[in-house]
Parts: sequence; C-alpha cells; structure tokens
Amino acid sequence: MTSAIAVVLVLSGLIFFHELGHFLMARVLGIGVKAFSLGFGPRLLGWHKGPTDYRLSAVPLGGYVNLAGENPENDEGDLEFPKAALFNLRPAWQRMLVVAAGPVFNFFLAWLIYWALLFSYGQAALKPVVGDVLPDSPAARAGILAGDTIIEVDGRKVISWNEMTMTIQTGGYRAMPLVLRRGGEEIALSVEPATRELDADGRSVKVPMIGIRASGETMILVPPQDLWRSALGAGRETWEKTCLIGRGIAKMVSGEISVKEVGGPILIAQEVGRQARSGLAEVLALTAFISLNLGLLNLLPVPVLDGGHIVFFGYEAVFRRPVSERLRLVATRIGIAFLFLLMGLALFNDLYRILA
Repeated sequence: MTSAIAVVLVLSGLIFFHELGHFLMARVLGIGVKAFSLGFGPRLLGWHKGPTDYRLSAVPLGGYVNLAGENPENDEGDLEFPKAALFNLRPAWQRMLVVAAGPVFNFFLAWLIYWALLFSYGQAALKPVVGDVLPDSPAARAGILAGDTIIEVDGRKVISWNEMTMTIQTGGYRAMPLVLRRGGEEIALSVEPATRELDADGRSVKVPMIGIRASGETMILVPPQDLWRSALGAGRETWEKTCLIGRGIAKMVSGEISVKEVGGPILIAQEVGRQARSGLAEVLALTAFISLNLGLLNLLPVPVLDGGHIVFFGYEAVFRRPVSERLRLVATRIGIAFLFLLMGLALFNDLYRILA
C-alpha cells in the first residue's frame, strides 16, 4: 500500500510541477488561463478566481493547464478574456517562454530536492550491494548472487559501490579475491574480470568488469551541509545527472546502448515502490532523477513535445512568420507516431523484464 501511494505521489507530483511551470509563466506574462487542474478526468471540486477554474480532477496522475487561445479551433471560454490575453496572439518569444517553463521547472524541482537532501541528509552513495548478476559473466561463474554485499576486494575494504568498481578496474585482469556478505555469513571467493568497452569523454576505453549491477541502495558518505554549500552541491548534482542522462540518450540514438534499456511506467512504478521501502531519502533522490529525465525528454525537438513547440516558435521568431499549417500537421503526426512507438517499446521492455 505504501509503495502504491508513493508511485501515485511521485508521478502526479512530477507532472503537476511541470504544468505549474507553464501556469506561472503564463500568469507572469499576463496570458489567460482557463483551467488549472490537479489530476485529469471529471472535475471533483474546485473554485473559480476570475475566469480561471482551479480544479481537483478524478484521476490523480499529474495535471494540466488550459490556456486561453491555446487552441483557436476550440474557443470555448476564450471570450471571457481580452484579445491581449490570448496565447495564440502573443509574440513567439512569449509562447516559447511559456512552453519552456514546464521542462525548466522539472530541472528546478530536481535542484530543490537535491538541495533538501544535502541539507537534511548529506551526500549519499550507492552501497556495494549486488542488484543483478549478468548471465555468463565472471561474477556469475564465481557464484556471486543478487543481494550479496561486497565488503572486500583484493584485500581492501570497500564501503561504496564506486570504491568497489574503481578497485576492480584498477586491479587488472588477474584473478581477484573478494569477500562478500550473504545473510549473516561472510563468503570468500575469487573472480577474474573480463574486458568491457566504455565511453570516456568520447574515447572508447577497455576496462576490467565482472558483470554486476548495483541494487540502488544508498548510504550517507558526507554529513548534512549548510544552506549555501548544499545549494551549490545541488547545482553540481543536477548538472552531472543531466549530463549523464543526455549522454545516455545520445548513445541510445547512436546505437551504443540497446533500446532494451528503455523503461516505461511499469519500470518507474517498480523502482519507486522499491525505493519507498528503503526510505524517504531514496524516494526523493529517484524523484529528482526522474524529474530530470522528464525535463530533458520534453526538450527534445519532437513535435507534440515542448521541444517541438519551441522549434516551431523559434522559427516564427526568426523568420517573422509561423510554420505552415500543412508542415505543422505532418510534423505533429510524425511526432505522435514516434511517441506511440516509444511508449510501445517501453511497455514491451517492462513486460519482458517481468515475464522473462
């Protein structure tokens, strides 16, 4: 039950914060807002302030903003607003700001969460707990199992996942003694790393790997910091995670990362549920990471996404004329088809992970 509540709160909170960005920027620029809803579907309750309907809707997953003049073909309610407040009559740069504010607010939310975590909990690190063992890998042949905690590598005590991987990668390809904890028992074994190619600043490098993935469990490495240092640290964390996600998207497009790694709502729900059982800090850290993903994906220049609208409005701002209706229609159809394919792939991968 706790996991289900956490999933609903995380997903609805992320989408709602995204829509809040659109809403606030529209209000700052004086663009009319017909409705601002928490949730989708039938209206349960709410209130009107001026011509804006603030509502709570039946389906508690996200929310939406309905701007005056956003869809000229459906002008119901637009007559309550002056022409100067209609979205479609505003300069292209103002429409760009309204559209961009959604993804920007996702980055802002991630920064706020990292700030709160650094201030309240300090710097976290992954525990050296095995979450998955790749089939036919050195780890599998050595007898390492998911759930094992690696406590010593090559005679050296390790306390974090990063420290463990660095020790393995700097140890070469010789057989390496490991000590791990399984249940209440310590087990000593030997593993011989294999070669794997990794990308390092655009260069392909070969490093020793044993074929394990982290469980995602975290621990505190640095104690809580003051407001200023935690704010700066949150900025660095936001930037580093955004670059990491960006490199992942680029590698997936280039084929360096398999599309099998694409995850959808089922995987997100599983991860949120798993982190909810670990504690609030873990849920918040995952929420920040998903928020960065949502912000970055929405900025992709794909029609129907915010990034696609920004491209259209940018074209209009530069050439002083809007994109032709025919081109916009064709691009939108292609964008919708792309999103359906992406969602289908993500759902297929999620189900395959469960059933395989």
